[in-house]
Amino acid sequence: MLIGRQKLFSGPVTVFHDRRLPEAAIPVGYTALIDAYDLAVPAPFILSAIGPRHKIYEADGWRVYTPRYRPDETLGGHLTFALRYEGLDLGVLKALFRATGPEPMAEIIRAAPTGAYARRLWFLYEWLLQARLDLPDATQGAYAPVVDPERQWAISGTTSTRHRVKNNLPGTPAFCPMVFRTPALNEFVARDLAAAARRVVADVPADLLARTAAFLLLKDSRSSFQIEGEDPPQDRIQRWGQVIGEAGRRPIDLEELLRLQRIVIGDARFVHLGLRQEGGFVGEHDRITGMPIPDHISARHQDLLDLMGGVIAFGREVASELDPVLAATMLAFGFVYIHPFEDGNGRLHRYLIHHVLAHGGFNPSGVVFPVSAVILDRIDDYRRTLESHSKRVLPLVRWQPTDRGNVEVLNKTSDFYRFFDATPHAEFLFSCVTRTIDVDLPAETAFLRGYDAFKRQVSALVDMPDRLMDLLFRFLHQNDGQLSKRAREREFEEMTDAEVAEVETIYAGVRQELTNP
Repeated sequence: MLIGRQKLFSGPVTVFHDRRLPEAAIPVGYTALIDAYDLAVPAPFILSAIGPRHKIYEADGWRVYTPRYRPDETLGGHLTFALRYEGLDLGVLKALFRATGPEPMAEIIRAAPTGAYARRLWFLYEWLLQARLDLPDATQGAYAPVVDPERQWAISGTTSTRHRVKNNLPGTPAFCPMVFRTPALNEFVARDLAAAARRVVADVPADLLARTAAFLLLKDSRSSFQIEGEDPPQDRIQRWGQVIGEAGRRPIDLEELLRLQRIVIGDARFVHLGLRQEGGFVGEHDRITGMPIPDHISARHQDLLDLMGGVIAFGREVASELDPVLAATMLAFGFVYIHPFEDGNGRLHRYLIHHVLAHGGFNPSGVVFPVSAVILDRIDDYRRTLESHSKRVLPLVRWQPTDRGNVEVLNKTSDFYRFFDATPHAEFLFSCVTRTIDVDLPAETAFLRGYDAFKRQVSALVDMPDRLMDLLFRFLHQNDGQLSKRAREREFEEMTDAEVAEVETIYAGVRQELTNP
């Protein structure tokens, strides 16, 4: 059967769209459909092919199936293979439905009106394109979930009587990232990290927990600016920290995001506040010509109201039905890919992580996980995570430079931001949150316990103001437990040699607690 303008792969190939196969094999499913219809979409992370061996294996971004899995060489055959073995790629499906037009899809459904895969495709066509096929409502067939919950994360959903399916998609046609189940994500979710965090703080005295939380909050605020290459004054760091501490208390809508942007920017004399009114990109400019050199091209400004409407609806209507870390992933990374503002997107992206976690009751009361601090420590992993989608989209965006050194996007790109695969982003964010629970929170609590013990013992030996006590502790901490000659001759010249020796002994006694919670 002819599909698109050419026949599907009739024999094995070794290269598909510049991606080498691990051996000569026949591309199938989404891979075959992308090629047959010349779809300008990011290809799935894992492509499928039929190999000669009688063993299924994965290698080099390919999953190679045995010959018995080879589908019929038809549009319906490859679509059924995709839904059955590859899960939902909404971006590919929407582009395909536009390319085929309604009648080929209607034929597939008429040929198997009670089939679960046919009815799922029927629903997806009408849901994605917001267009009705010329078909009567289904009257037979058990209700089938649109998303296979064993393959990808889904919500409880609602039933569609027309198609006799359960719509458990984790979003709306305006914004619906998908996350595949992986061994790593299953393990993270099974750990019940929210309960683990509550156990960490359960035995911490209230005053000590409050001081721990205050330090971590300030650390997160400072790190969020440092990620953007900024070193603002302390009062601005503290103001943003206060905002993070209030995350989850107000519902997210466009007005709230605009309020937050004004706080983030501070001096807005040279920044347009509000939704962008022109193109946007992340990258550099050529030093000689001033030409943009994009690493990421943001959504077109003409699409921002629609895309942000989808993001906000997701936050209000869908996020609460998902694991909070998954929901935070989908909302926050979707926001930063859209890049709706001229400036402040990165810090608001990380604020949205805090918002979803706090709103979902994930954090222990009064505690903010220092996610930005972990991201700063793992900045290369963070960038690779962002690039996992940006690099695949960039070649598909047609653009031209403007006379202001910006970009003007020439093709429709909104679906690239609605339907991205957020699986690597979820694994990254889960790992960051896990580190804050397993390492940062107990380490800071232990540090403060050790500091308090040091202060009590030194106060019994030497009477000094808190300011000098803090300085003494900091000098010892920075100098491997020894008070330097300079400090002994200046700030602490009044201390005797015996007192200095005793203070160093006291510090050595609490040092273990400072470093090993």
